[in-house]
Amino acid sequence: MIPTARDFLLVARTRGREQLQDILQIGQLTERVAGLAHMLQRERGASNIWLCSAGGLFGGERQACAQDVDRETALFRQAIARPDYLPGSALFVSLACALHYLELLPSLREKISARQITPPEAMEQFNCALRHLLSIVPETSNAVDNAGVARSLAALFSFMQGKEFAGQERALGALGFTQGSFSDALRQQLVDRIDSQQRCFDAFCSMVDGPLREHYQTSGEPCRETERLRRLACTRPGVAGAPPDLALRWFTLLTARIDALRKVEEKLIELVITQAQQALGQLLQEAPLSETEVGNWVAGHASNDGERYLDRHLLPLVRQQAQQLETMARQLASLQATLEERKVIEKAKALLIRHQGYSEEQAWQALRKMAMNQNKRMVEVAGAMLTVADIWHLPIKE
Repeated sequence: MIPTARDFLLVARTRGREQLQDILQIGQLTERVAGLAHMLQRERGASNIWLCSAGGLFGGERQACAQDVDRETALFRQAIARPDYLPGSALFVSLACALHYLELLPSLREKISARQITPPEAMEQFNCALRHLLSIVPETSNAVDNAGVARSLAALFSFMQGKEFAGQERALGALGFTQGSFSDALRQQLVDRIDSQQRCFDAFCSMVDGPLREHYQTSGEPCRETERLRRLACTRPGVAGAPPDLALRWFTLLTARIDALRKVEEKLIELVITQAQQALGQLLQEAPLSETEVGNWVAGHASNDGERYLDRHLLPLVRQQAQQLETMARQLASLQATLEERKVIEKAKALLIRHQGYSEEQAWQALRKMAMNQNKRMVEVAGAMLTVADIWHLPIKE
């Protein structure tokens, strides 16, 4: 029997239903990946503070985090116990790599407990486990043909990467504040993570609807105190005050923010699953096709080919454009310009403090307002202010 167009369209419908059913399971796997990553990020930060404080801080927290990670790992293993629904060999490679680093966790914890490993070395091992764990999410895109689900998965992957950069920012800041100083390399790494997460969150905001975007903007953006500590860490080699107090304050602030990001992440995963359920329900309700409907469907499909192609390949494009974490760590030289910009802003802020009697926060807000009013970047306004100051030698305000 020679197959007809109608035969292939019926097969396409059947495959579409199967894919959507697989996506429902993939959504549940993604939730397990996100939950495990969240707890791993917490253990990484707590371990960093414990090591930097020579075992004086976060001993109990570190053990509690390890227990949470073990619980989430068990749930993750249950989710992949029967992986028949997973698409593509690359996904299985990602799973194998993630499991490998999870299996190394007991050995890593022993080294941390015995303080036989440096904080940067411990952080890098946690980073490897998280990198391979998060790589599972984009590999699931091979199972996605539905445009709405593909876009939501792309937004989710961008958001999870941004959240991981925020987790690394927490760990790096904890390292510097606990030590009481930030080396040039550490400051540059911190600037790297701040800028990288913002790019990821910007990509996420461009792909989601208003309510999700507003939820992130109201609960997931860094607070003023976090911004103040960021500026302190990124622009000054030494940090004033008792280092343990600053480290704990930093860790508490960043943890609260990352927990808020987790709430947004959960809503994103719910969105993926809901969209898959709705699409599956529509497919199941479709009536048998007549020859006329076959022609109409083909014509409509052809007119939307460009849009379908872009939506279908959106997630791989996001994955390719998002720089891998290990690559980002090696690009410290290219971040020098960003660090210099921050130094210019700090000098302009110091000028306002000295000559206008502003507080640090007032100086920051004044620069920000001038930049907004002139529709310029803050560093441009700061640079212009420093140029004028050099020419006219502004008197100090009494």
